[in-house]
Amino acid sequence: MAGLNGKVALVTGASRGIGRAIALRLAAEGAAIYLAADGTAAELEETAGACRSAGAPDALWGLHDLSRPDAAEAMVAAAHQRMGRIDILVNNAGIRARKAFGSFTHDDFDRLVAINLRAPFFASQAVVPIMRAQGGGHVIHIASQLGIVASRYGAVYNLTKAGLIQLTRSMALELSAEGIAVNAVCPGPISTEGFIAGRNPGELEQRARDVPIGRFGTVEEVAGVVAFLVSKDADYVIGHALVMDGGYIVH
Repeated sequence: MAGLNGKVALVTGASRGIGRAIALRLAAEGAAIYLAADGTAAELEETAGACRSAGAPDALWGLHDLSRPDAAEAMVAAAHQRMGRIDILVNNAGIRARKAFGSFTHDDFDRLVAINLRAPFFASQAVVPIMRAQGGGHVIHIASQLGIVASRYGAVYNLTKAGLIQLTRSMALELSAEGIAVNAVCPGPISTEGFIAGRNPGELEQRARDVPIGRFGTVEEVAGVVAFLVSKDADYVIGHALVMDGGYIVH
C-alpha cells in the first residue's frame, strides 16, 4: 500500500507498544517516519530499521523527554528540520499511575499532566503553523476509553485522557477549515507490556471477560484505526473520539 507516499509522520512514544505499531503501519502505507521517545537509542534505531523494511522511504529518530516544559516544541522543530515537513502528528506518548484516590502526590499529578496532556497540547501548537504553510495535515491524539468512562485507581490518568478528547474537539473546531484534521483514538484494554504489568492473572482474566468480544485488543488494531483516520477515506471525519474497545463501554 502507498496511500501516504510523500507524507511525513511524527509519532511520539514510538519505541515500543502502540507507538511502534503506529509507526510501522504508517511506514507500510508509504510515509516517512520521525520516531520520538525517551527510550533507548537501541530501541529507536531498531524501530527505525523496521520502518524502513516496512516501506518507509526514510525513518529517523530522536530522544525527547516530554516531561520537560519545552520538550514538545523542540521535538517538533527537530523533526521538521530533519525531515523537511510534517504532515501527520500522532501524540501517542503517555504514562499511567495506578493509585487509590487520596494517594496521589503533586509529583504524580504534575508528571502525568506534563506527558499526557501538556506535551500533546504544545506539540500540536508547534506543528499547526507547519501544516498551515503546507496546506493541511492530520493530528491524532491517542486518548483512551478512560477519558469517557471512569476506572478505579486512575483518577489522574483518566482526567488527562478526558482533556485530550476535549482538546481534539477544540482544535478541530478551529482548524478544520484550514485543512488540518484533528481526531482522537480511544483504545480500551490493549495487550501491551504496560497494561499487563502489575496485574495478576486472575485480574487479567476478569478484565478480558468484561470485554464483550472476550479479549484484549492488539497494538496492530490501534495502528489500523490511526491509518484509517489519516487516509483519504476519513476526510469527512473531524473532531471525533473513536472508541475501539471491543464493546467495553456499551455496558
